[in-house]
Amino acid sequence: MSTNLLLTGETSMHSSAAMWRWLICCLALSFPAHVSSFLATPLRATTHKNSCVRHLGSLPHTLEVLVQDALDSDRKIVVVTGGVLSGIGKGVTASSIGVLFRAMGYRVTAIKIDPYLNVDAGTMSPFEHGEVFVLDDGGETDLDLGNYERFLSVSLTKDSNLSTGKIYQSVIERERIGEYLGKTVQVVPHVSDAIQEWILRVAKQPVSHFSKSVGENVNSSEPAPEVCIVELGGTLGDIESMPFVEALRQLQENLGYKNMCIAHVSLVPTMGSPPEQKTKPTQHSVKQMMSMGLRPDFLCCRGSSPLEPSTVSKLSMFTSVPKGAVLSLHDVTNIYRVPLMMIEQNLHSMLLQRLRMGSFQKGINYSAPGKVDIGETLVIQDWKKLADSVDETESECVIAIVGKYIDQGDASLTHAAMSTKQRLLIEWIEASSLIASDEDDQSSEESWERLRKSNGCVVPGGFGARGIEGKISTIKFCRETGKPFLGICLGMQTAVIEYCRNVLGIKNAHSAEFTSDLVKNEEDVIIFMPEGDRERMGGTMRLGARETILKEGSTARRLYGKEKVMERHRHRYEVNPALVSRLENAGLQFVGRNTDTSGERMEVVELSRETHPYFVASQFHPEFTSRPELPNPLFLGLLQACKNEI
Repeated sequence: MSTNLLLTGETSMHSSAAMWRWLICCLALSFPAHVSSFLATPLRATTHKNSCVRHLGSLPHTLEVLVQDALDSDRKIVVVTGGVLSGIGKGVTASSIGVLFRAMGYRVTAIKIDPYLNVDAGTMSPFEHGEVFVLDDGGETDLDLGNYERFLSVSLTKDSNLSTGKIYQSVIERERIGEYLGKTVQVVPHVSDAIQEWILRVAKQPVSHFSKSVGENVNSSEPAPEVCIVELGGTLGDIESMPFVEALRQLQENLGYKNMCIAHVSLVPTMGSPPEQKTKPTQHSVKQMMSMGLRPDFLCCRGSSPLEPSTVSKLSMFTSVPKGAVLSLHDVTNIYRVPLMMIEQNLHSMLLQRLRMGSFQKGINYSAPGKVDIGETLVIQDWKKLADSVDETESECVIAIVGKYIDQGDASLTHAAMSTKQRLLIEWIEASSLIASDEDDQSSEESWERLRKSNGCVVPGGFGARGIEGKISTIKFCRETGKPFLGICLGMQTAVIEYCRNVLGIKNAHSAEFTSDLVKNEEDVIIFMPEGDRERMGGTMRLGARETILKEGSTARRLYGKEKVMERHRHRYEVNPALVSRLENAGLQFVGRNTDTSGERMEVVELSRETHPYFVASQFHPEFTSRPELPNPLFLGLLQACKNEI
């Protein structure tokens, strides 16, 4: 990628301004009265450290201030878009680019744009949009935010997830209070300006590397990010993403060529006999992208095999992207190899060149390998170990996940397996299939056989009564046979119900979420939270990071290695405190508790190690704080227990 090519965008604004002044001067010979006042007034411009002239006078004051701050701070924006089809790998691509900046010593944050009208992902079905990921401040977001946190090693906020619903909600609220001063509110400029303001505001918010409790501000001494990765969800060309595409086009105009670049993820399928890599989908995707005012700086091509030189040449010719910037992101053994694959193709050097970062010097071809070497940095060395640990295992471990929503994947189990050097195999078992019916007894027996053959079991969270009896039967089996068990949220609640039924002898013990006619403080093992909202569904659960105090000598305390831990919650129902003493006297220990304004809450239950090799359940969701470099202790304990049993 030549320097001249990269500098073209910088000079265009200067030459354009000069051209217009020349044209106006020519017109002034015929219409002096109409242009004399314009010529007497200099164009409003702002000069910043990059020596680029920006015409900000026409912007709303709030947006102008944010743009100026970004320019003064030399903050960079990297936009990741996707074409051809959804689910192509934009999230992993964006996260991997963030790893490169981490390795080069930059502070990185991330934003996910979801073009749906939902305000957040909290009320969406896991079957439709995947499981919800919860942030420290209680934000219910897309799973891509989980990728960002795990790859970037940061804790993001709910503002890091931007949906159409959030934007329209904010614009309508501003219109209602009269902020637009009687103007006709339109998608352009009002919605597009609001999108730009949101991106620039979040891009400068400091992010923490450790979980913070709900209401606790990130330390004000934390420095602001230097790079913001923005992923545009969906597929370019979708009607719902049009306002965001236009906003990003305007944002690049406002920030300037040197401060924002675009990486486009597209599909290059291999078809035919003999196999041939097809470039037409990507060609059409880029042409559509360019017709909307965006031009890719990097092409990240997904496919089953590495791009052939002829394919790279063809893509470069038809998309005007330099050959060196056409990257092959082909299938690899695990997603942790994607940043390493980017380094092999020198993306980190090209990003520095394109965004004029670090020790950039004119005249140096940063596209040449070796100009910027990050392969020996601590971040990348640790990353190589992570990637290798997935492929180089010492033993095999089969974990049965018994739940209502299956085939959703579980990165936290993978993190623990990487640490224990086990090859992880997951048996997805639908909880309802464990209860025999007259029509499908064989299917039930097959599910039980898969559960028996597993080395350990996880019963995750969920909503709704379907599958509850299957979960309770699973937990009873794990408790009585000594199979390592981890329950999460509803998994903990069903563990308590199972213990009440089969140990305390409360035959009708159940959750008030599913049965209303329960004897108070006897059969209502799980009750609605005192501060809960029964009318509104979205954002009304107990959400976000809360403190849990762990009992000395407990398995959970041993695993965490400390008394107080921060974990994230997402629930409306909890264990009835009235039954806790009876349960503890019968052997089920509540070793993790939380005390807040509404009273003591049960957070972690377990059986003693003398009774069971590993029987632990938590009301919070430990998967939300698991990281590749630092697996969550509860998952790590499960995999260690399975390895010991094997």
